Amino acid sequence: QLQLAESGGGLVQPGGSLKLSCTASGPIYTVATEGWYRQTPGKLRELVATINSGESTTYADFVKGRFAIFRDKVKRTVYLQMNNIQPEDTGVYYCNLRTTGYYKDYWGQGTQVTVSS
Repeated sequence: QLQLAESGGGLVQPGGSLKLSCTASGPIYTVATEGWYRQTPGKLRELVATINSGESTTYADFVKGRFAIFRDKVKRTVYLQMNNIQPEDTGVYYCNLRTTGYYKDYWGQGTQVTVSS
């Protein structure tokens, strides 16, 4: 069973930065897309950023110019660099890995990001 382990969340001041990590372990599959999603109280989980097998990236409008997604294939790790963090960025961040073929989805356990002065 493939597993995704997340880390890097925590308390940060407005305008600060965090770097989230998501490391895969277990069987190796061909990856179609990896991404980051976030969920805030009372709201649905929403897409933050994705990166596909050709290294093409997409970003939600509310993070463009502030966040960046990238990965290290050797380490089997995908990152979310979060800069100029704002209070509305508070939430639980989940990483996602989608395989090719049947497009099986795997999810990390979530990491809490809290933005406060």
